[in-house]
Amino acid sequence: MDSRSSDPAPLRATARHGLKVVVVGGFGVGKTTMVRSVSEIRPLSTEETMTGAGAGVDDTSAVRAKTTTTVAFDFGRITLDDELVLYLFGAPGQERFWFLWDRLFSGTLGAVVLVDTRRVRDSWYAIDRLEHHGTPFIVARNNFGHPRHSLDQLRDALDLPHHVPLVDCDARRRDSGKAVLVALVNHLFALSSAREPTP
Repeated sequence: MDSRSSDPAPLRATARHGLKVVVVGGFGVGKTTMVRSVSEIRPLSTEETMTGAGAGVDDTSAVRAKTTTTVAFDFGRITLDDELVLYLFGAPGQERFWFLWDRLFSGTLGAVVLVDTRRVRDSWYAIDRLEHHGTPFIVARNNFGHPRHSLDQLRDALDLPHHVPLVDCDARRRDSGKAVLVALVNHLFALSSAREPTP
């Protein structure tokens, strides 16, 4: 049993700064899993059972065991320190729900693009939309144990600029998911510091 469901973590009275972060990527790449694994509260989930209505619409060939899907977004929270809190939103992956992404990106300080190397092309749209919005992001390879490409090969396949961090993770593991979010926060702070005028 998940102890977070019966003993939710209250928001600290010292919390001063909230960062909105979005996890995006292809269908079935592990976005909901990541939000669930790192959230210190019971996450809000809009997962629904997949039905015959999605047959011929959603490509499930690479995720045949998947029985549920996010139809709006997932939401979780994680406290980074006494003052800094991340509000985490997981975006739906199917193309028919992409119209929701622009709304989710509103007010977002940064994003994680979760990638399954078995389906690299599923990540192109997410990267394109984030670049279109000017939203800083990092890319995380969800390592299912047998990655088909090295990180350098993945960077080339995604045509990812060298200033965009590319990290490995296991979305099922809380420590791994937290490390991805810390990498994103560090990237955001680095970008912010680079923009500050020198005295």
